[in-house]
Amino acid sequence: MAAPKTILIIEDDADISNMLRILLTQNGYHVLCAYSGTEGLLVHGAKTSLILLDLMLPGKSGEEIIGELKKKHPVPVIVMSAIHEVGKKVGLFSLGADDYITKPFHNEELLARIAARLRHMGTGLPGADASAPEEALAWQDIVLDPAAFSLTCAGTPVLLSRHEFALLRLLMENPNRTCTKSMIYDHVWDNENSADDNTLNVHISKLRKKLKECNPDRDYIETVWGVGYRLRK
Repeated sequence: MAAPKTILIIEDDADISNMLRILLTQNGYHVLCAYSGTEGLLVHGAKTSLILLDLMLPGKSGEEIIGELKKKHPVPVIVMSAIHEVGKKVGLFSLGADDYITKPFHNEELLARIAARLRHMGTGLPGADASAPEEALAWQDIVLDPAAFSLTCAGTPVLLSRHEFALLRLLMENPNRTCTKSMIYDHVWDNENSADDNTLNVHISKLRKKLKECNPDRDYIETVWGVGYRLRK
């Protein structure tokens, strides 16, 4: 069995750091903790798979060390901060950040973002084989094949648009979690300016209709009001 992926938490608040350590450990990750920018640079190494980075750190700030962390060993960096200004968020991406989550955040969203970033790096979920090709995803009687860009529902082929395919794929990659709207915008629309609640609602409606045409007896997608969407169990 492959070793669990290692996540480095760089966070000076001991309570938050400990909460994250427990959450990640319970979800199959190995965790390293650093409490300042300088310590984070020292702890970060070849075994690190992903970094959770706070911005307000003693000594060197999070903004100052993003580039240095990437240079030392290039892994995904998810910034954790209470910043809401779009301009500042964009600036973080230009510094090398791969993702951003606003404090306070839902644990489920953080876990989903971590899993998504690891997949994008080819490292997959804890214990996954990085060299393995993309495998088809299955949920009830739905089979989605990312490599072939194909979908069948109840044995019937279904034609999806690029965004519909990406939306269903995100839901199927996180079958036990609620995908928040912000997470969907990030990973399906890649922060396109055209993405808003109306756009998302239209795509969800079209996706539901296409699946319903294949199997009228099942509802596959569930709305979590005020939060996002998930697969119906």
